[in-house]
Amino acid sequence: MIEAAAERLRGHVRETPILTSPFLDEIAGRRVLVKPECLQHTGSFKFRGAWSAISALSDAQRQRGVIAYSSGNHAQGVAFAAAQHGISSVIVMPSDAPQLKINNTRALGGEVVLYDRANESREEIGEALASQRSLTLIRPYDEPLVIAGQGTVGLELARQTADLGIEKADVLVCCGGGGLTSGIALALEGHAPGLRARPCEPQGFDDVKRSLATGHIQSNNAASGNICDAILTPQPGQITFPILNRLCAPGLSVSEEDALRAMAHAFLRLKIVLEPGGAVSLASALYRADEIDGDAVIVVASGGNADPEVFGKALEYLT
Repeated sequence: MIEAAAERLRGHVRETPILTSPFLDEIAGRRVLVKPECLQHTGSFKFRGAWSAISALSDAQRQRGVIAYSSGNHAQGVAFAAAQHGISSVIVMPSDAPQLKINNTRALGGEVVLYDRANESREEIGEALASQRSLTLIRPYDEPLVIAGQGTVGLELARQTADLGIEKADVLVCCGGGGLTSGIALALEGHAPGLRARPCEPQGFDDVKRSLATGHIQSNNAASGNICDAILTPQPGQITFPILNRLCAPGLSVSEEDALRAMAHAFLRLKIVLEPGGAVSLASALYRADEIDGDAVIVVASGGNADPEVFGKALEYLT
């Protein structure tokens, strides 16, 4: 499915490069290789899964339109992919999502429906609207076609690391529900078995890390309250967790401060913009080095849709 998704994405998705900096290597104590999915269409890897899912729909399904729920990056990916296919999209978003992501989703053609993250269920809202309006629901991570699209990141990594002569390393992945991490893990299993995916999360919302440690799905106590909005999911997915549990190495977690510091270093040393949820993988490489083995570590910087105010806070760490 991942290889088939790669064929459908050919010519529509950007193959993101590998970036390095001796300054980051010095902080981490090893080579740090960063794959900046913040440079992907709509500013995150989510475009891959959205295109993969929409491009696989029947003509009849496309004509009726699609619906998705998301805190922002999947929202933008689905809205843009739908617009590129000439179909309509409805996006259910939390009212406390960064305004930049809400505005971008609307600008990309999505009909935005806001909800209260603390008191309402996006799943219930999304499924109800899908039924009422005969829309096809594209889930953000617990959807095989979406996972397959995200897995194309892993196919690219397998080729790129082989060209660099890297056969064994941890691949740190920003993780919410696990769509990107599980997709990458599956791709690496088939094409670069010496690379192992490791989920990275914010402290206090490390449900995947705890789930892997116990072997059973664990939930977060809160639905919000952290700057890493892009990866604040209640728990790993029913589809993604068995993949994560089988293929992933132990998870890593970092503080909000670590995420902001990583954003600052990414801007200063790599010349890229990351949002907090897209920077926890780099933060893990830089500030959890004692939990990582090997001479090199690979970082998937998953998104760059940072509100100016949050980005400004990150840049304060450069002073």
